[in-house]
Amino acid sequence: MKKLLNKKNLFYLILTVVVWGVLFALSEGRVLSYQMRNMLVPIGVNIILAVSLNLIVGFLGELALGHAGFMAVGAYAGCLLIKTMSGLPPMLALVIGMLAGGLAAAAIGFVIGLPVLRLRGDYVAIVTLAFGQIIVTLLTNMKVTGGASGLKEIPMEANFTIVYIVMVVTVLIIATLANSRHGRAISAIRENEVAARSIGINITYYKMLAFVISAFFAGIAGVLYGSNLGILIPRSFDYNKSIEILVFVVLGGMGSLPGSVIAATILTLLPELLREFSDYRMLAYSIVLIAMMLLNASPRFESVKAKLNWRRLWALLKQKLEKKPNKA
Repeated sequence: MKKLLNKKNLFYLILTVVVWGVLFALSEGRVLSYQMRNMLVPIGVNIILAVSLNLIVGFLGELALGHAGFMAVGAYAGCLLIKTMSGLPPMLALVIGMLAGGLAAAAIGFVIGLPVLRLRGDYVAIVTLAFGQIIVTLLTNMKVTGGASGLKEIPMEANFTIVYIVMVVTVLIIATLANSRHGRAISAIRENEVAARSIGINITYYKMLAFVISAFFAGIAGVLYGSNLGILIPRSFDYNKSIEILVFVVLGGMGSLPGSVIAATILTLLPELLREFSDYRMLAYSIVLIAMMLLNASPRFESVKAKLNWRRLWALLKQKLEKKPNKA
């Protein structure tokens, strides 16, 4: 218990509450524009997706291009269940729907993980990309999901506070896993699978663990996405969405959870901020993406990022706070 309540964790807890309080006050006080208020939930959903994919791409080192497929499975499974629970309190129905969507996506993640265990590199990307397209095709042709016109009349219960709580819990769980013995084993597989196997690491178990946990949180994000919009369209989960999530991870830095959070926030806001320049919006968005990719690959920029590392900043802040003033 003392370890959980140390100064560092207490600082992050206070920071988390303060950020929520500021955003909530700005939203409820109508300081933020209607457009910006509507962006708060999508930002949270994209952060959950980016952080969960980082577990596979960043920590495990496998290039997965079907994360939107897990999101779609969770979204439809959870939202279909929510629609049948009209007699329950809305918040309880949403929580049950999120758990159901997460478990459904995790089950599919387990199934997809089986063939992926035998593959490496580009072949993993091909299999996961094909999986995502198969899911979209099935959803488009199934009557229970509403077909191509989509699943409609979903109770719109997902608000900023709920998404923020789920986002914080997701980041906390993934960060705890990454810093645990399991996380170190997953990172060891990324560095050298043969060496990891030689020292007794169960490759099958840890690869499957990463896929299942990543798919679970993607499924939860899908339920929040559907409950926020009130409608689910199959084409919203095609390969473009998977690549978009992958861009969040790559630009934020593979294996960097703070980077995923920042990249998902900026790249979700950027198209909306450029909406006034509608004729050149996507061109400007593309230029910013290319610039970020070039900066990310620059050794000089890497050294600057290392100096601005959050652990280093925390150490400097802690040093200043603990430094006693000199007495004359």
